[in-house]
Amino acid sequence: MTELLGLSEPPAIGSMALPAGTFDGQCVFITGGGTGLGRAIASEFARLGASIVIASRKPEHLEQGEAAIREIGAPVLTVGCDIREPDSIASAFQASVDSFGLPSVLVNNAAANFPVPAEDMSPNAWRTVVDITLNGTYFCAREFGRRHLTAGTPGSIINVGASYAWTGGPGFAHSAAAKAGVKNMVETLAVEWGPYGIQVNGLVPGLFPHDDMTADIQSNLVRTSDKDACQPALRVGRLRELGWAATFLASPYARFISGHTLVVDGANWQRRSMTNPPVVTIREQMGKGPFGE
Repeated sequence: MTELLGLSEPPAIGSMALPAGTFDGQCVFITGGGTGLGRAIASEFARLGASIVIASRKPEHLEQGEAAIREIGAPVLTVGCDIREPDSIASAFQASVDSFGLPSVLVNNAAANFPVPAEDMSPNAWRTVVDITLNGTYFCAREFGRRHLTAGTPGSIINVGASYAWTGGPGFAHSAAAKAGVKNMVETLAVEWGPYGIQVNGLVPGLFPHDDMTADIQSNLVRTSDKDACQPALRVGRLRELGWAATFLASPYARFISGHTLVVDGANWQRRSMTNPPVVTIREQMGKGPFGE
């Protein structure tokens, strides 16, 4: 009998996938970079010499992100920013320019998400998720692009997406629709801005458990008895693996990659069963009773 091995573990935290100093003298602007996946991405850029700008609406997230980057020893600036508001974004970018110069990399990581059956979703919930996830990503990309077009300088944009941009996301109709727009934006802006030296790519994380996950997302994970056994890799992702992927996409070694969305999930989103299990409605999966009760 062939032993199941799964995909091997990555190198240790602090290992670098690119040459030391790859981002020396560059500024990286990361929305939602104070916690979770955003902080993991920011940390890997910091280890490679970048100055980091973390943008978030929440002061406590800015504090956490700043502490993590300072521990690495990299320069860091935190800016309060509501990515739903173009004026707020412009102010945050100007603060970055004043401190470190024009950011050469933008990571659009900030998003809103929570599980809810579509029939239970309020109009405000729909608008809020789409406004932050889709509109906010566009407004940030627009500010970055316009500044580089004016300056005549190259740049790199990474939009953090989700695999249900391709498949749909039962229980996440708002987020899935917004992330589909984000993926399409990658492909559109890569063509429009490529002639000006601006590459645009997407980065889709698989399951990367971390302490900053919202309570409702964590409660969904609790219903999965063994997360590792449910992945083709037989393990979940390690945060640094997502950071390494992001730094590669923005590095000089990936300059001819643009308009691409890189999925980092151990092939989980492509998994299909030869026979389908019985259908369990989203309401049942979330432990909700019949609609209207």
